Amino acid sequence: MKVHQFLDHYGITENPYAQEDASSDRVFIEHCLTGTYHSGWDKIYGDPRAPSTSVVFGEQGSGKTALRLQIAGRLREFNETHPDERAFTIHYDNFNPFLDSFRERLHGRRRKADKALQNWKLWDHMDAILTLATTRLADIIRNGGADAKDPSQSVDPAKIDDLKPNQRRDILLLAAFYDQNRDESAVRRWNQLRRKLKVTTWKSYWEIGLGAFVTLAIIGGVFQVSETPWTQLFSGWTLAIIVAAWLPAIWNFLRNFWTATRAASQVRISDQSRTDLRRILARFDRSQISGQPLPTRARGDDRYELLHKLQSVLTDLGFQSIVVLVDRVDEPHLVNGSPERMRDLIWPLFDNKFLKHPGIAFKLLLPSALSGFLNRQEKEFYERSRLDKQNLIPSLNWTGQGLYDVANDRLRACAKLAENRPSISDLFDDSISEQELITVFDRLRAPRHLFKYLYRLFIDHCSKHTEDSPEWKIQRETMQSSLAVFMKDLDAYDQKLGTG
Repeated sequence: MKVHQFLDHYGITENPYAQEDASSDRVFIEHCLTGTYHSGWDKIYGDPRAPSTSVVFGEQGSGKTALRLQIAGRLREFNETHPDERAFTIHYDNFNPFLDSFRERLHGRRRKADKALQNWKLWDHMDAILTLATTRLADIIRNGGADAKDPSQSVDPAKIDDLKPNQRRDILLLAAFYDQNRDESAVRRWNQLRRKLKVTTWKSYWEIGLGAFVTLAIIGGVFQVSETPWTQLFSGWTLAIIVAAWLPAIWNFLRNFWTATRAASQVRISDQSRTDLRRILARFDRSQISGQPLPTRARGDDRYELLHKLQSVLTDLGFQSIVVLVDRVDEPHLVNGSPERMRDLIWPLFDNKFLKHPGIAFKLLLPSALSGFLNRQEKEFYERSRLDKQNLIPSLNWTGQGLYDVANDRLRACAKLAENRPSISDLFDDSISEQELITVFDRLRAPRHLFKYLYRLFIDHCSKHTEDSPEWKIQRETMQSSLAVFMKDLDAYDQKLGTG
Protein backbone atom coordinates (compact mmCIF):
# COMPACT_ATOMS: atom_id res chain seq x y z
CA MET A 1 0.00 0.00 0.00
CA LYS A 2 1.40 3.37 -1.02
CA VAL A 3 1.21 6.54 1.07
CA HIS A 4 -0.47 8.53 -1.72
CA GLN A 5 -3.16 5.81 -1.93
CA PHE A 6 -3.82 6.23 1.79
CA LEU A 7 -4.00 10.02 1.48
CA ASP A 8 -6.13 9.90 -1.69
CA HIS A 9 -8.77 7.97 0.24
CA TYR A 10 -9.35 11.10 2.35
CA GLY A 11 -9.15 13.51 -0.60
CA ILE A 12 -5.69 14.71 0.44
CA THR A 13 -3.74 15.74 -2.66
CA GLU A 14 -0.26 15.94 -1.12
CA ASN A 15 1.49 14.83 2.03
CA PRO A 16 0.93 17.65 4.56
CA TYR A 17 3.98 16.68 6.59
CA ALA A 18 6.65 16.21 3.93
CA GLN A 19 8.30 19.61 4.43
CA GLU A 20 10.26 20.58 7.54
CA ASP A 21 11.66 24.07 6.77
CA ALA A 22 9.07 26.85 6.92
CA SER A 23 10.95 29.06 4.44
CA SER A 24 10.48 26.47 1.67
CA ASP A 25 7.20 24.98 2.90
CA ARG A 26 4.58 25.80 0.27
CA VAL A 27 1.73 24.36 2.36
CA PHE A 28 2.58 26.65 5.24
CA ILE A 29 3.18 29.75 3.11
CA GLU A 30 0.05 29.38 0.98
CA HIS A 31 -2.42 27.98 3.49
CA CYS A 32 -1.24 28.10 7.11
CA LEU A 33 0.57 31.43 7.38
CA THR A 34 -2.44 33.04 9.05
CA GLY A 35 -3.69 29.87 10.73
CA THR A 36 -2.48 28.51 14.03
CA TYR A 37 -0.24 30.80 16.09
CA HIS A 38 1.95 29.97 19.04
CA SER A 39 0.42 30.72 22.44
CA GLY A 40 2.99 33.52 22.95
CA TRP A 41 2.08 35.23 19.67
CA ASP A 42 0.64 38.42 21.15
CA LYS A 43 3.74 38.99 23.27
CA ILE A 44 6.07 38.26 20.35
CA TYR A 45 4.26 40.27 17.67
CA GLY A 46 3.19 43.24 19.79
CA ASP A 47 1.65 46.28 18.08
CA PRO A 48 3.37 47.99 15.10
CA ARG A 49 1.98 51.33 16.28
CA ALA A 50 3.91 50.93 19.55
CA PRO A 51 6.98 48.94 18.44
CA SER A 52 8.55 46.72 21.07
CA THR A 53 11.40 44.23 21.14
CA SER A 54 10.89 40.51 21.73
CA VAL A 55 13.53 37.89 22.51
CA VAL A 56 12.53 34.28 21.81
CA PHE A 57 14.59 31.15 22.44
CA GLY A 58 13.47 27.93 20.75
CA GLU A 59 14.95 24.58 19.85
CA GLN A 60 15.46 23.47 16.26
CA GLY A 61 12.12 22.88 14.59
CA SER A 62 10.10 24.79 17.19
CA GLY A 63 8.86 27.26 14.57
CA LYS A 64 11.16 30.28 14.77
CA THR A 65 11.30 30.73 10.99
CA ALA A 66 7.54 30.17 10.80
CA LEU A 67 7.14 32.92 13.39
CA ARG A 68 9.29 35.26 11.30
CA LEU A 69 7.16 34.60 8.22
CA GLN A 70 3.97 35.07 10.24
CA ILE A 71 5.21 38.36 11.67
CA ALA A 72 6.15 39.55 8.17
CA GLY A 73 2.73 38.49 6.88
CA ARG A 74 0.87 40.31 9.63
CA LEU A 75 2.99 43.42 9.03
CA ARG A 76 2.04 43.33 5.35
CA GLU A 77 -1.64 43.21 6.34
CA PHE A 78 -1.11 46.06 8.79
CA ASN A 79 0.68 48.18 6.19
CA GLU A 80 -2.11 47.68 3.68
CA THR A 81 -4.76 48.86 6.15
CA HIS A 82 -2.67 51.63 7.75
CA PRO A 83 -0.89 53.37 4.83
CA ASP A 84 0.27 56.29 7.00
CA GLU A 85 1.44 54.19 9.97
CA ARG A 86 3.35 51.48 8.19
CA ALA A 87 6.24 49.42 9.50
CA PHE A 88 9.43 49.17 7.45
CA THR A 89 10.44 45.51 7.64
CA ILE A 90 14.08 44.36 7.66
CA HIS A 91 14.86 40.64 7.39
CA TYR A 92 18.17 40.22 9.19
CA ASP A 93 18.51 36.48 8.61
CA ASN A 94 21.31 36.00 6.07
CA PHE A 95 24.56 36.70 7.88
CA ASN A 96 26.96 35.05 5.44
CA PRO A 97 27.67 38.10 3.20
CA PHE A 98 28.36 40.27 6.24
CA LEU A 99 30.49 37.69 8.03
CA ASP A 100 32.53 36.94 4.90
CA SER A 101 33.47 40.60 4.48
CA PHE A 102 34.06 40.97 8.21
CA ARG A 103 36.45 38.04 8.36
CA GLU A 104 38.43 39.35 5.37
CA ARG A 105 39.24 42.48 7.41
CA LEU A 106 40.85 40.49 10.21
CA HIS A 107 44.48 39.47 10.31
CA GLY A 108 46.55 36.68 11.75
CA ARG A 109 44.99 34.45 14.37
CA ARG A 110 41.91 36.62 14.58
CA ARG A 111 40.80 35.23 11.20
CA LYS A 112 40.44 31.71 12.60
CA ALA A 113 36.83 30.55 12.77
CA ASP A 114 36.88 30.13 16.56
CA LYS A 115 38.39 33.59 17.08
CA ALA A 116 36.83 35.79 14.38
CA LEU A 117 33.44 36.40 15.97
CA GLN A 118 35.04 37.45 19.25
CA ASN A 119 35.88 40.70 17.42
CA TRP A 120 32.28 41.32 16.29
CA LYS A 121 30.84 44.48 17.87
CA LEU A 122 27.48 46.20 18.23
CA TRP A 123 28.32 48.72 15.50
CA ASP A 124 28.89 45.83 13.09
CA HIS A 125 25.25 44.83 13.67
CA MET A 126 24.24 48.46 13.21
CA ASP A 127 26.17 48.66 9.93
CA ALA A 128 24.49 45.45 8.71
CA ILE A 129 21.01 46.72 9.58
CA LEU A 130 21.72 50.11 7.98
CA THR A 131 22.96 48.26 4.88
CA LEU A 132 19.79 46.18 4.57
CA ALA A 133 17.51 49.17 5.16
CA THR A 134 19.40 51.60 2.92
CA THR A 135 19.73 49.12 0.06
CA ARG A 136 16.01 48.41 0.13
CA LEU A 137 15.06 52.09 0.37
CA ALA A 138 17.44 53.04 -2.44
CA ASP A 139 16.01 50.29 -4.66
CA ILE A 140 12.47 51.51 -3.96
CA ILE A 141 13.37 55.07 -4.93
CA ARG A 142 15.24 53.97 -8.05
CA ASN A 143 12.17 51.92 -9.06
CA GLY A 144 9.92 54.95 -8.84
CA GLY A 145 8.59 54.05 -5.39
CA ALA A 146 7.69 50.42 -6.15
CA ASP A 147 8.87 47.42 -4.13
CA ALA A 148 8.48 44.31 -6.28
CA LYS A 149 9.07 41.88 -3.40
CA ASP A 150 6.56 43.44 -1.02
CA PRO A 151 4.03 45.95 -2.42
CA SER A 152 3.11 47.02 1.12
CA GLN A 153 6.58 48.60 1.35
CA SER A 154 6.10 50.70 -1.79
CA VAL A 155 6.22 54.48 -1.55
CA ASP A 156 4.03 57.11 -3.17
CA PRO A 157 6.28 58.94 -5.71
CA ALA A 158 4.69 62.22 -4.61
CA LYS A 159 6.12 61.71 -1.12
CA ILE A 160 9.57 61.19 -2.60
CA ASP A 161 9.21 64.47 -4.49
CA ASP A 162 8.14 66.22 -1.26
CA LEU A 163 11.28 65.26 0.66
CA LYS A 164 13.24 68.19 2.07
CA PRO A 165 16.69 69.01 0.64
CA ASN A 166 18.46 67.82 3.78
CA GLN A 167 16.53 64.51 3.65
CA ARG A 168 17.59 63.98 0.03
CA ARG A 169 21.17 64.61 1.12
CA ASP A 170 20.74 62.12 3.99
CA ILE A 171 19.53 59.40 1.61
CA LEU A 172 22.49 60.00 -0.69
CA LEU A 173 24.86 60.03 2.29
CA LEU A 174 23.47 56.73 3.58
CA ALA A 175 23.61 55.23 0.08
CA ALA A 176 27.25 56.25 -0.29
CA PHE A 177 28.25 53.99 2.61
CA TYR A 178 25.51 51.37 2.80
CA ASP A 179 23.87 50.75 -0.59
CA GLN A 180 25.01 47.21 -1.41
CA ASN A 181 22.85 46.34 -4.42
CA ARG A 182 25.09 44.29 -6.72
CA ASP A 183 23.21 44.82 -9.98
CA GLU A 184 25.43 47.72 -11.08
CA SER A 185 28.54 49.57 -9.98
CA ALA A 186 28.37 51.66 -6.82
CA VAL A 187 28.95 54.98 -8.60
CA ARG A 188 26.34 54.28 -11.25
CA ARG A 189 23.78 53.19 -8.63
CA TRP A 190 24.43 56.34 -6.62
CA ASN A 191 24.04 58.58 -9.69
CA GLN A 192 20.76 56.87 -10.59
CA LEU A 193 19.52 57.52 -7.07
CA ARG A 194 20.68 61.14 -7.23
CA ARG A 195 18.76 61.70 -10.46
CA LYS A 196 15.62 60.12 -9.01
CA LEU A 197 15.92 62.48 -6.04
CA LYS A 198 16.49 65.41 -8.43
CA VAL A 199 19.68 66.51 -6.72
CA THR A 200 22.27 68.46 -8.71
CA THR A 201 25.98 68.25 -8.01
CA TRP A 202 27.42 71.09 -10.11
CA LYS A 203 28.62 72.91 -6.96
CA SER A 204 30.97 70.01 -6.21
CA TYR A 205 33.00 70.87 -9.31
CA TRP A 206 33.93 74.43 -8.33
CA GLU A 207 37.43 73.47 -7.08
CA ILE A 208 38.22 71.69 -10.34
CA GLY A 209 36.63 74.52 -12.31
CA LEU A 210 38.75 77.07 -10.46
CA GLY A 211 41.96 75.18 -11.14
CA ALA A 212 41.12 74.62 -14.80
CA PHE A 213 40.05 78.26 -15.34
CA VAL A 214 43.19 79.73 -13.76
CA THR A 215 45.42 77.27 -15.61
CA LEU A 216 43.87 78.07 -19.00
CA ALA A 217 43.91 81.80 -18.25
CA ILE A 218 47.60 81.71 -17.35
CA ILE A 219 48.47 79.67 -20.44
CA GLY A 220 46.43 81.95 -22.70
CA GLY A 221 47.90 85.11 -21.18
CA VAL A 222 51.48 83.88 -21.40
CA PHE A 223 51.15 82.86 -25.06
CA GLN A 224 49.58 86.22 -25.95
CA VAL A 225 52.02 88.61 -24.29
CA SER A 226 55.28 86.72 -24.07
CA GLU A 227 57.83 86.21 -26.81
CA THR A 228 59.13 83.15 -24.96
CA PRO A 229 55.89 81.55 -23.75
CA TRP A 230 57.33 78.18 -22.76
CA THR A 231 60.00 79.81 -20.64
CA GLN A 232 57.45 82.08 -18.98
CA LEU A 233 54.94 79.21 -18.50
CA PHE A 234 57.41 77.20 -16.46
CA SER A 235 58.71 80.13 -14.49
CA GLY A 236 58.26 80.26 -10.73
CA TRP A 237 55.41 82.75 -10.55
CA THR A 238 53.17 81.02 -13.12
CA LEU A 239 53.65 77.61 -11.57
CA ALA A 240 52.96 79.07 -8.12
CA ILE A 241 49.65 80.57 -9.31
CA ILE A 242 48.60 77.37 -11.06
CA VAL A 243 49.42 75.22 -8.00
CA ALA A 244 47.60 77.68 -5.72
CA ALA A 245 44.54 77.48 -7.96
CA TRP A 246 44.54 73.68 -7.78
CA LEU A 247 45.12 73.49 -4.02
CA PRO A 248 41.37 73.42 -3.09
CA ALA A 249 40.81 70.53 -5.51
CA ILE A 250 43.88 68.68 -4.24
CA TRP A 251 42.86 69.24 -0.62
CA ASN A 252 39.31 68.04 -1.37
CA PHE A 253 40.69 64.94 -3.12
CA LEU A 254 42.93 64.08 -0.18
CA ARG A 255 40.15 64.70 2.35
CA ASN A 256 37.71 62.48 0.44
CA PHE A 257 40.38 59.83 0.00
CA TRP A 258 41.08 59.83 3.73
CA THR A 259 37.37 59.70 4.60
CA ALA A 260 36.78 56.86 2.12
CA THR A 261 39.77 54.93 3.44
CA ARG A 262 38.64 55.23 7.06
CA ALA A 263 35.01 54.39 6.27
CA ALA A 264 35.95 51.39 4.13
CA SER A 265 38.09 50.04 6.96
CA GLN A 266 35.54 50.71 9.71
CA VAL A 267 32.42 49.40 7.92
CA ARG A 268 33.69 45.87 8.19
CA ILE A 269 30.57 44.06 6.98
CA SER A 270 30.89 45.15 3.34
CA ASP A 271 33.63 45.26 0.72
CA GLN A 272 33.01 48.84 -0.39
CA SER A 273 35.68 50.04 -2.81
CA ARG A 274 37.70 52.97 -1.49
CA THR A 275 37.98 54.39 -5.02
CA ASP A 276 34.22 54.21 -5.64
CA LEU A 277 33.47 55.71 -2.26
CA ARG A 278 35.93 58.57 -2.84
CA ARG A 279 34.34 59.30 -6.24
CA ILE A 280 30.89 59.38 -4.65
CA LEU A 281 32.01 61.64 -1.80
CA ALA A 282 33.55 63.98 -4.37
CA ARG A 283 30.06 64.59 -5.81
CA PHE A 284 28.85 66.18 -2.57
CA ASP A 285 29.20 69.89 -2.04
CA ARG A 286 31.57 70.02 0.94
CA SER A 287 29.18 72.27 2.86
CA GLN A 288 26.51 69.55 2.59
CA ILE A 289 28.43 66.91 4.53
CA SER A 290 30.58 69.07 6.75
CA GLY A 291 29.82 68.08 10.34
CA GLN A 292 27.61 65.15 9.29
CA PRO A 293 28.03 61.79 11.09
CA LEU A 294 30.16 59.40 9.08
CA PRO A 295 30.98 55.75 9.93
CA THR A 296 34.71 56.39 10.08
CA ARG A 297 35.37 55.34 13.68
CA ALA A 298 35.05 52.15 15.71
CA ARG A 299 32.09 53.33 17.74
CA GLY A 300 28.32 53.36 17.67
CA ASP A 301 27.67 57.10 18.11
CA ASP A 302 27.86 57.92 14.40
CA ARG A 303 25.68 54.92 13.55
CA TYR A 304 22.98 56.08 15.96
CA GLU A 305 22.94 59.45 14.22
CA LEU A 306 22.72 57.81 10.79
CA LEU A 307 19.89 55.62 12.12
CA HIS A 308 18.05 58.78 13.19
CA LYS A 309 18.47 60.17 9.68
CA LEU A 310 17.08 56.98 8.16
CA GLN A 311 14.08 57.09 10.50
CA SER A 312 13.41 60.73 9.65
CA VAL A 313 13.30 59.93 5.95
CA LEU A 314 11.13 56.84 6.44
CA THR A 315 8.68 58.81 8.60
CA ASP A 316 8.04 61.31 5.81
CA LEU A 317 7.63 58.40 3.37
CA GLY A 318 4.83 56.92 5.49
CA PHE A 319 6.72 54.51 7.80
CA GLN A 320 6.21 55.17 11.49
CA SER A 321 8.34 52.27 12.71
CA ILE A 322 11.05 49.81 11.74
CA VAL A 323 10.81 46.10 12.53
CA VAL A 324 14.02 44.05 12.40
CA LEU A 325 13.46 40.29 12.18
CA VAL A 326 16.54 38.37 13.36
CA ASP A 327 16.59 34.65 12.55
CA ARG A 328 18.81 31.75 11.43
CA VAL A 329 21.80 32.79 13.55
CA ASP A 330 22.95 29.17 13.73
CA GLU A 331 23.21 28.73 9.96
CA PRO A 332 26.15 30.94 8.78
CA HIS A 333 29.15 28.83 7.80
CA LEU A 334 31.37 30.83 10.15
CA VAL A 335 29.05 29.90 13.03
CA ASN A 336 28.45 26.32 11.88
CA GLY A 337 25.97 25.61 14.67
CA SER A 338 28.46 26.31 17.48
CA PRO A 339 26.68 27.76 20.56
CA GLU A 340 29.82 29.69 21.54
CA ARG A 341 30.08 31.34 18.12
CA MET A 342 26.35 32.11 18.14
CA ARG A 343 26.87 33.80 21.48
CA ASP A 344 29.78 35.87 20.15
CA LEU A 345 27.63 36.94 17.20
CA ILE A 346 24.43 37.80 19.05
CA TRP A 347 25.56 38.97 22.49
CA PRO A 348 26.62 42.47 21.28
CA LEU A 349 22.97 43.03 20.26
CA PHE A 350 21.89 42.76 23.89
CA ASP A 351 22.29 46.45 24.54
CA ASN A 352 19.24 48.13 26.06
CA LYS A 353 20.01 51.47 24.41
CA PHE A 354 19.89 49.82 21.00
CA LEU A 355 17.04 47.37 21.63
CA LYS A 356 14.92 50.19 23.07
CA HIS A 357 15.81 52.68 20.34
CA PRO A 358 12.63 54.73 19.73
CA GLY A 359 10.63 53.62 16.72
CA ILE A 360 12.44 50.30 16.21
CA ALA A 361 11.26 46.83 17.21
CA PHE A 362 13.67 43.89 17.20
CA LYS A 363 12.27 40.37 16.98
CA LEU A 364 15.14 38.12 18.01
CA LEU A 365 14.33 34.48 17.19
CA LEU A 366 17.26 32.62 18.70
CA PRO A 367 18.27 28.95 19.16
CA SER A 368 17.66 27.48 22.60
CA ALA A 369 21.36 26.58 22.76
CA LEU A 370 21.98 30.25 23.58
CA SER A 371 19.62 30.39 26.54
CA GLY A 372 22.03 28.35 28.67
CA PHE A 373 24.57 31.17 28.49
CA LEU A 374 22.14 33.61 30.10
CA ASN A 375 22.41 31.95 33.49
CA ARG A 376 26.20 32.25 33.39
CA GLN A 377 26.36 35.96 32.63
CA GLU A 378 27.65 38.57 35.04
CA LYS A 379 25.57 41.32 36.59
CA GLU A 380 27.01 43.81 34.10
CA PHE A 381 25.42 41.91 31.19
CA TYR A 382 21.94 42.09 32.72
CA GLU A 383 22.35 45.77 33.54
CA ARG A 384 23.35 46.49 29.94
CA SER A 385 20.78 44.26 28.24
CA ARG A 386 17.80 44.72 30.61
CA LEU A 387 16.24 41.50 29.37
CA ASP A 388 13.42 42.04 31.86
CA LYS A 389 12.20 44.79 29.50
CA GLN A 390 12.60 42.86 26.23
CA ASN A 391 9.50 40.59 26.24
CA LEU A 392 11.64 37.53 26.89
CA ILE A 393 10.29 34.06 26.03
CA PRO A 394 12.93 31.63 27.38
CA SER A 395 11.52 28.58 25.61
CA LEU A 396 9.27 28.34 22.54
CA ASN A 397 7.39 25.31 23.80
CA TRP A 398 4.31 23.85 22.11
CA THR A 399 1.52 22.08 23.94
CA GLY A 400 -0.09 18.93 22.62
CA GLN A 401 -3.23 20.93 21.86
CA GLY A 402 -1.24 23.46 19.85
CA LEU A 403 0.47 20.75 17.81
CA TYR A 404 -2.87 19.02 17.28
CA ASP A 405 -4.23 22.25 15.77
CA VAL A 406 -1.13 22.61 13.59
CA ALA A 407 -1.55 19.05 12.29
CA ASN A 408 -5.24 19.71 11.57
CA ASP A 409 -4.58 22.98 9.74
CA ARG A 410 -2.06 21.37 7.40
CA LEU A 411 -4.20 18.30 6.78
CA ARG A 412 -7.27 20.32 5.88
CA ALA A 413 -5.23 22.65 3.67
CA CYS A 414 -4.14 19.65 1.60
CA ALA A 415 -7.54 17.90 1.55
CA LYS A 416 -8.62 19.77 -1.57
CA LEU A 417 -10.68 16.90 -3.00
CA ALA A 418 -12.58 16.04 0.17
CA GLU A 419 -16.23 17.03 0.48
CA ASN A 420 -15.88 17.30 4.24
CA ARG A 421 -12.30 18.03 5.09
CA PRO A 422 -11.00 15.50 7.65
CA SER A 423 -9.26 16.13 10.94
CA ILE A 424 -6.11 14.31 11.98
CA SER A 425 -8.12 12.05 14.32
CA ASP A 426 -10.12 10.72 11.33
CA LEU A 427 -6.97 8.96 10.10
CA PHE A 428 -6.66 6.91 13.29
CA ASP A 429 -8.61 3.96 14.61
CA ASP A 430 -11.82 4.89 16.40
CA SER A 431 -10.43 3.51 19.67
CA ILE A 432 -7.80 6.27 19.68
CA SER A 433 -9.37 9.37 21.20
CA GLU A 434 -8.54 12.97 20.44
CA GLN A 435 -7.10 13.37 23.94
CA GLU A 436 -4.81 10.40 23.42
CA LEU A 437 -3.47 11.95 20.22
CA ILE A 438 -2.92 15.23 22.07
CA THR A 439 -0.94 13.35 24.72
CA VAL A 440 1.23 11.73 22.05
CA PHE A 441 1.80 15.05 20.27
CA ASP A 442 2.72 16.71 23.56
CA ARG A 443 5.78 14.45 23.79
CA LEU A 444 7.01 15.70 20.40
CA ARG A 445 7.50 19.31 21.65
CA ALA A 446 7.97 21.05 18.27
CA PRO A 447 6.20 21.24 14.88
CA ARG A 448 9.18 19.83 13.00
CA HIS A 449 9.27 16.75 15.26
CA LEU A 450 5.52 16.39 14.75
CA PHE A 451 5.87 16.47 10.95
CA LYS A 452 8.73 13.95 10.99
CA TYR A 453 6.76 11.60 13.23
CA LEU A 454 3.56 11.74 11.17
CA TYR A 455 5.51 11.31 7.93
CA ARG A 456 7.19 8.19 9.36
CA LEU A 457 3.89 6.97 10.80
CA PHE A 458 2.19 7.10 7.40
CA ILE A 459 5.02 5.06 5.89
CA ASP A 460 4.95 2.51 8.73
CA HIS A 461 1.19 2.12 8.44
CA CYS A 462 1.19 1.70 4.65
CA SER A 463 4.08 -0.77 4.72
CA LYS A 464 1.93 -3.17 6.78
CA HIS A 465 -0.82 -3.44 4.17
CA THR A 466 -1.10 -4.23 0.45
CA GLU A 467 -2.87 -2.28 -2.26
CA ASP A 468 -5.37 -5.13 -2.66
CA SER A 469 -6.16 -5.18 1.06
CA PRO A 470 -5.80 -1.55 2.18
CA GLU A 471 -6.44 -0.35 5.71
CA TRP A 472 -7.68 3.22 6.01
CA LYS A 473 -7.22 3.63 9.76
CA ILE A 474 -3.90 3.79 11.62
CA GLN A 475 -3.93 1.27 14.45
CA ARG A 476 -2.83 1.87 18.02
CA GLU A 477 0.01 -0.64 17.78
CA THR A 478 1.48 1.12 14.75
CA MET A 479 1.16 4.52 16.42
CA GLN A 480 2.92 3.36 19.58
CA SER A 481 5.72 1.42 17.86
CA SER A 482 6.48 4.31 15.50
CA LEU A 483 6.46 6.72 18.43
CA ALA A 484 8.91 4.57 20.41
CA VAL A 485 11.38 4.41 17.53
CA PHE A 486 11.03 8.10 16.77
CA MET A 487 11.53 9.19 20.40
CA LYS A 488 14.64 7.01 20.64
CA ASP A 489 16.08 8.69 17.54
CA LEU A 490 15.09 12.12 18.86
CA ASP A 491 16.75 11.52 22.22
CA ALA A 492 19.92 10.37 20.47
CA TYR A 493 19.92 13.50 18.30
CA ASP A 494 19.37 15.76 21.34
CA GLN A 495 22.25 14.01 23.09
CA LYS A 496 24.55 14.67 20.14
CA LEU A 497 23.61 18.34 20.17
CA GLY A 498 24.25 18.50 23.89
CA THR A 499 27.71 16.98 23.61
CA GLY A 500 28.51 18.95 20.43
